Amino acid sequence: MALLAFKSKIVHDPEGVMDSWNNSVHFCNWQGVKCGKRHRRVTILDLHASRLAGFISSYIGNLSFLRVLSLANNTFQGEIPPQVGNLFRLQVLALYNNSLTGEIPTNLSHCSNLLHFIIARNKLVGKLPTELSSLSKLIHLKVSINNFSGEIPSFIGNLTSLEFISASFNAFTGTIPEALGQLQNLTFLSLGVNKLSGKIPSSMYNLSSLIVLNLIENQLSGNIPSELGSMFPHLQHLGLGANHFTGPLPVSLPNFSNIALLALDVNHFSGKISIDFKLLPRLYHLTLSVNNLGTGEPDEMDFLQSLVNCTNLQILSVAFNQLKGSLPKSIGNLSATISVLGLSQNHIYGEIPSEISHLVGLTWLTLGDNEFKGRIPYNIGNLQNLQALHLSSNLLEGDVPNTIGNLSSLIHFYLNDNILQGNVPVTLGNCQRLLLLDLSSNNLTGAIPRELFGISAFSISLNLSGNHLSGHLPLEVGNLKNLAELDVSQNDLSGEFPTTLGRCNSLVALYLQGNFFKGSVPSSLQSLRGLWNLDLSRNNLSGQIPKYLEKFILNNLNLSFNDFEGEVPIEGVFSNATAISVTGNPKLCGGVPELHLPTCTMKQSKKHRTSLKIILLISIASVAIVVVVVSKLFCCSKKKNKDLNFDSLSINAFYRISYDSLLQATEGFSLTHLIGTGSSGSVYKAILGETTVAVKVLNHQRQGVSRSFRAECEALGRIRHKNLIKILTSCSSVDFQGNDFKAIVYEFMPRGSLERWLHPDPKMENHQDNHVVGLNLLQRINVAIDVASALEYLHRHCHTPIIHCDLKPSNILLDADMVAHVGDFGLAKLILEMNQNQSSTTVGVRGTIGYAAPEYGLGSEVSRDGDVYSFGILLLEMMTGKRPTESMFQAGLNLHTFARMAIPDHVMAIVDSKLVCNDEEEVAASTNNEGRRATTHPRNNSNENDCLIHMIKIGVACSMESPQDRLNISNVVRELNIIRDIFQGLRKGNNA
Repeated sequence: MALLAFKSKIVHDPEGVMDSWNNSVHFCNWQGVKCGKRHRRVTILDLHASRLAGFISSYIGNLSFLRVLSLANNTFQGEIPPQVGNLFRLQVLALYNNSLTGEIPTNLSHCSNLLHFIIARNKLVGKLPTELSSLSKLIHLKVSINNFSGEIPSFIGNLTSLEFISASFNAFTGTIPEALGQLQNLTFLSLGVNKLSGKIPSSMYNLSSLIVLNLIENQLSGNIPSELGSMFPHLQHLGLGANHFTGPLPVSLPNFSNIALLALDVNHFSGKISIDFKLLPRLYHLTLSVNNLGTGEPDEMDFLQSLVNCTNLQILSVAFNQLKGSLPKSIGNLSATISVLGLSQNHIYGEIPSEISHLVGLTWLTLGDNEFKGRIPYNIGNLQNLQALHLSSNLLEGDVPNTIGNLSSLIHFYLNDNILQGNVPVTLGNCQRLLLLDLSSNNLTGAIPRELFGISAFSISLNLSGNHLSGHLPLEVGNLKNLAELDVSQNDLSGEFPTTLGRCNSLVALYLQGNFFKGSVPSSLQSLRGLWNLDLSRNNLSGQIPKYLEKFILNNLNLSFNDFEGEVPIEGVFSNATAISVTGNPKLCGGVPELHLPTCTMKQSKKHRTSLKIILLISIASVAIVVVVVSKLFCCSKKKNKDLNFDSLSINAFYRISYDSLLQATEGFSLTHLIGTGSSGSVYKAILGETTVAVKVLNHQRQGVSRSFRAECEALGRIRHKNLIKILTSCSSVDFQGNDFKAIVYEFMPRGSLERWLHPDPKMENHQDNHVVGLNLLQRINVAIDVASALEYLHRHCHTPIIHCDLKPSNILLDADMVAHVGDFGLAKLILEMNQNQSSTTVGVRGTIGYAAPEYGLGSEVSRDGDVYSFGILLLEMMTGKRPTESMFQAGLNLHTFARMAIPDHVMAIVDSKLVCNDEEEVAASTNNEGRRATTHPRNNSNENDCLIHMIKIGVACSMESPQDRLNISNVVRELNIIRDIFQGLRKGNNA
């Protein structure tokens, strides 16, 4: 009966593990079940890696003879049942790599025979309970990769049988307990990636049996004892990186004769590297980077010679130190297996030894920011596995060797800031995997090879600036359709801009200044709407300034020192005198007053006599037009006044607020004002005037951020609906560090994002509302209606229909009355634009993994159906409490199929536990779309379960794989309203 109760909680069994669990077979022969030979009682339940999904039944506690319970590598969720504490014979409890939540049950202390307690890779929270101190036989304690907090309890030091402790990737605080030094049998101790502080307790140096000691990424400090290497004779793995350790490296490190991994990077170690590494033959990973190592002594680099004996070495990095000296030729004798060699940001001088070409296994070679001189070794082309080559900021001279073209695996190549001469090698065209190439600030000459523009992989940057390159910019530049930055400034290029430049529609930055380009700016450049920085200064350009630049969301536009003529536009970027420069163009006039340009004078054409009849006809027509326009504006004004309810801050969406104002309103964008972060930027709470607002500061380093900024401004600037976030103003400027700065100011949503309500984070400390415990069913229905209504408006009722493209919980915000508002239109597409420029809609997946429609991954255009799919996944997430990206969804299983398989008989097994816990007092009252409060009452379970089933059905119908099979959004709104009416009717009946 206990096993069948366990089976009843399994909601997904793709491998049919549970098929044998039936009355036709004795339960001792069920898959995963083993019984004692004498008493035929269950002693082992081992279902690890069976791809099961579900909950652990409390009836597990009835298997009183159980010695092994292994459910690892599945997708069990919910809490660990406290009834597990009844299993007093239990020796192995393995629950790792699931989705378990809640705290460790205190009555697990009754499992006094427990030897292996393994609960790593879950979502458990709270402190390690003191009751676990009774587990005196415990050998393995693995609690890593959870959300445990508080101090590491001292009682662990009393569990003297412990051999293995893994508690990394949590949020433990305080110091490492001195009591851990009592664990003389301990061989493995991992406390990395926590918030531990203070010094390593001296008692820990008595743990002579340690094989692994991992304390990386904490806040530990102090010196490391010089005799450290003598304290742990068996140590194979020492990780102390990313802490605050100081002083010299322990001279006894060579005593670690068994060491394989030595990670001491990102600390404050200083002095000479005087370690004889030849005594460490097993060493394969050595990282000493980002310290203060180096004294300038003549034999500074001799430690490299001692590494020759480390024949297993794969990773060596001493970058970002103060090392001084030349690179010995013996560098070529390092292990043939070495993959990463990092020596950048030191003071290494002399020539790069040609022997470095012997290291044919290298994938990453960084020698930048040193004092290397001479030529680049010709045989560097032998390193055909190289993916990253950094030689920048040295004194390298001579030609760039043609053999560079042999590096066909190269992805990042930095040669900038040297004194290289000659042509850009044509053979670079063979490096077809290049994402970034920087040859800037050298003395390169000749034409830019056309082959360079045949590298379609270019997506980050192509920088050829600061050389003496000549000739035309090749027409083939138009092939770089994925490139974000093109910089050919400060050269001797001439001719007109190629019209094909307009095909580079992923460009965010285009730098063409300081050349001899002539002619007018071609109209084809108006397709580069994602540009953030455009510099055409110090050329011989002529003609008028293109008016289409007004529509660009530019942060910086430099047109100075050319021969432009005519009137300077005043809209868009031209309205901000600090963002543009037009000096050195004597024929320009007009513009904003801050430019101090002469007023444009209209040329008087010859006056012609006009008959009274023509004047009268024109006058009548003009009056008629004025009447129509005024009437239209009056109607629109009445409609806006009825629907919008702008507050005191509501201003033109394209009015630019200053960076300084936002800086002051957020107290320097301090963490106390931070209310959310994401891939596109961070959101801060601010007060402008008397109005509380949300300020989204876009991440200027993120590719495509300018297009996202423009899309959001355009979309929200032209639409208004009560379930759409309202944009109040925008800012495009330069911050105090000279970085590009873009921000959008929205109305403030005090209840935060739907993500926060569906998946509360117990570690969140800065939110105003610390009582987010979940949404009841009526609230979730209301939110679903709000979101569906917003989509219906965008798809069906906008003058120009809009596709949102990124619908997900973090983009849905709740106001004070719990009314949902759809926001973040950074990926939005106007259907008008789609029709005009089909190619812009076939750039791959648009949106977020898990929520993006499957057809987007096949290159299909974005569509209304894609938004409906995202809404369906969102609705299923709201009903089940599961993200579409959870680890259980793999090998053909996704949230859609998970829900579809449960309809209709098993829906209650998959819905969010907060919706089926009858004795739980429900959270605060919800509000419907009209803002009315709706109180909650005891449930009529049967009928309310029907409502849940119908909600799941709608989510499944919206997220069908084929777009043609998905529901129409208008039908979705209608169905959801019917469900809400039924649900509220049930509540009223219960209340009566």
